[in-house]
Amino acid sequence: MSKKILFIDRDGTLIQEPLDQQIDRLDKFALEPEVVPALRRLRDFGYAFVMVTNQDGLGTPSFRESEFRPLQDLLVNLLASQGIVFEAVRICPHTAADRCDCRKPKPGLLLDYLRDPTWDRATSAVIGDRETDLQLATALGVAGLHYGRTDFNWTEIARQLIDAPRRATVVRQTKETSITVSVDLDTPGPAKLATGIGFFDHMLEQIAKNAGIGLSIACRGDLEIDEHHTVEDVGLALGQALRQALGDKRGVGRYGFVLPMDEACAQVSLDLSGRSYFVFEGAFTRETVGELPTELVPHFFRSLSDSLAATLHMSVRGENNHHLVEALFKGFGRALRPAIARSGDGTVPSTKGVL
Repeated sequence: MSKKILFIDRDGTLIQEPLDQQIDRLDKFALEPEVVPALRRLRDFGYAFVMVTNQDGLGTPSFRESEFRPLQDLLVNLLASQGIVFEAVRICPHTAADRCDCRKPKPGLLLDYLRDPTWDRATSAVIGDRETDLQLATALGVAGLHYGRTDFNWTEIARQLIDAPRRATVVRQTKETSITVSVDLDTPGPAKLATGIGFFDHMLEQIAKNAGIGLSIACRGDLEIDEHHTVEDVGLALGQALRQALGDKRGVGRYGFVLPMDEACAQVSLDLSGRSYFVFEGAFTRETVGELPTELVPHFFRSLSDSLAATLHMSVRGENNHHLVEALFKGFGRALRPAIARSGDGTVPSTKGVL
């Protein structure tokens, strides 16, 4: 996954800014409330930190480097002692009268980041207490978080960034199908499904209900030919949407297991491993259930596991073909529920540190 970066202002955001503006005074040094636990939590959820600050006249007689450095070193070393390290510190020494390109809100201090396509703009942000910080966020193409406004403290910033709903929308267009899939892993609700195959919609609803997720799927497929492309491509799009919504998978359960349904019994083992592998054991005695060909049931789950990059083992036995199919879809939903659940510890559930 791409790196997530927080570009953080210093004075008034990391440290309290004295009313007399004498920010070089060590006896006036104080961290902003809750900044350390919030940054540690954000670090644990994979964020990198870049300090970006304007220091008018730094290095001139009006603001000597010797006056600035002790406080700056104190801040950096204090945070480092708590495991909070900045991958870069960018300081603009100019005043507004200099009309430079590096004074916030201009992005001159961060041109290397602007040119780097490898970090994730969608999950990164600028945090600061001034309007210029929000303008810098716009210039970088990331969210701007206005620290210090009413009830928007460091604890709330961490909560919003870490506990934000995990959502994704995938649009898949081919000559055979036109599909839009939207998932919300944290907000369950009535599923909205329109694939053109009634029984397939019913089965997809079982995934959403049993996984406890929000799900919307709209598909226009070449059903005048057969159902194959619709079922396959919905599986691919759904798996891709789930994968995008999971992000870097920090704090998830990773594994899921299960499901009996009357005389039918399905066993579903799921691992959000980042590696696609599918095993299916079972047999159907009817060619279709409703308008859904039973041969496409394992094919759907294979397509889903491929695009989700997950290991999925499924087996089913029983007598009623409706129950066999439904047990598999319900079982997958029930296996998905604990696998995507947030554990709260912020770590990637792998000794490799990545999934």
